[in-house]
Amino acid sequence: MADVDEERNDNLLTYVMAEQSDRSTPPPAKIPRPDEEKKIVLVTGGSGMVGKAIRTVLEEEEANEKEEWVFLSSKDADLRSMDETRALFAKHHPTHVIHLAALVGGLFRNMKYKADFLRENLLINDCVLHCCYEFGVEKCVSCLSTCIFPDHTTYPIDETMIHNGPPHSSNFGYAYAKRLIDVQNQAYHEQHGCHFTSVIPTNIFGSFDNYNLEDSHVIPGLIHKCYMAKANNTELTVWGSGKPLRQFIYSKDLGRLLLWVLRNYDEIEPIILSVGEEDEVSIKEVAEMIAEAMDFKKPLVFDTTKSDGQFKKTASNAKLKRYLPDFKFTDIKQAIRESVDWFVKNYDQARK
Repeated sequence: MADVDEERNDNLLTYVMAEQSDRSTPPPAKIPRPDEEKKIVLVTGGSGMVGKAIRTVLEEEEANEKEEWVFLSSKDADLRSMDETRALFAKHHPTHVIHLAALVGGLFRNMKYKADFLRENLLINDCVLHCCYEFGVEKCVSCLSTCIFPDHTTYPIDETMIHNGPPHSSNFGYAYAKRLIDVQNQAYHEQHGCHFTSVIPTNIFGSFDNYNLEDSHVIPGLIHKCYMAKANNTELTVWGSGKPLRQFIYSKDLGRLLLWVLRNYDEIEPIILSVGEEDEVSIKEVAEMIAEAMDFKKPLVFDTTKSDGQFKKTASNAKLKRYLPDFKFTDIKQAIRESVDWFVKNYDQARK
């Protein structure tokens, strides 16, 4: 029986290797660049909120003449396709990649489309990371999420606890796809010596967010709801009890930190990018800040028939503080006010 099993395993290995042969195709010959000293930084998902934040920080504060930045959108290529992703890398020949592209959505969309969130993000991540390997990218920084952490855990969570148990059931498709980036980073590093790493931001918000009333995350969704409630002179209804606790990071702060990670962070292991535990706030407090920033005077109503999702996922930023002890996060009230002002000013153009 053992001989049969060994033969079956050998046949399976041969089949898998044959199936993988296309993936190991050498990349096209490298096109010489006029300035080989210049870094070519490719940003997938570059038209989204975080990509826009990086662009803003570069323009306002931290441009480097030795870096050329290419911000991509979904119009440039379907990153679920290996052929299209390879063609993109052959066109730009990046030396560095910030990987932000993902199928994303709020709590209720994650609950409804778990298979889609799992499969599409697995495809995107695999194509991008494998092309980083094939084209000799010096460094790739991928963006994960605190939802990858186990549902049942001790707090605060830190970078060593990612794989200690299953994530919350409400978004396990997206969470497992994102969690596997860490596995891929380690595998490509150990097998090929690749410098692939990742960051784990807490809940991101800011200008250029997705404000869709059904598919957005909590802050942009509440900003849009509050805007509509004010326009219609109605109460503001907040889904859930308002009791869950979250740490929020302003997109501009995340943009600054991603530049630091790209330029200075040398570990393969991920790093949490977050405000401190003491800055955790409830959804109710966030709704009140948004109402204040919007000058909304009507009552807030909490619809407790809607799911709260995970009650808390408090993250430690101790590792970040060891590297950047003097980094100053934008006060959340100021950041929310700036986000509200941007949405009101850009209502007709905002994603919604």
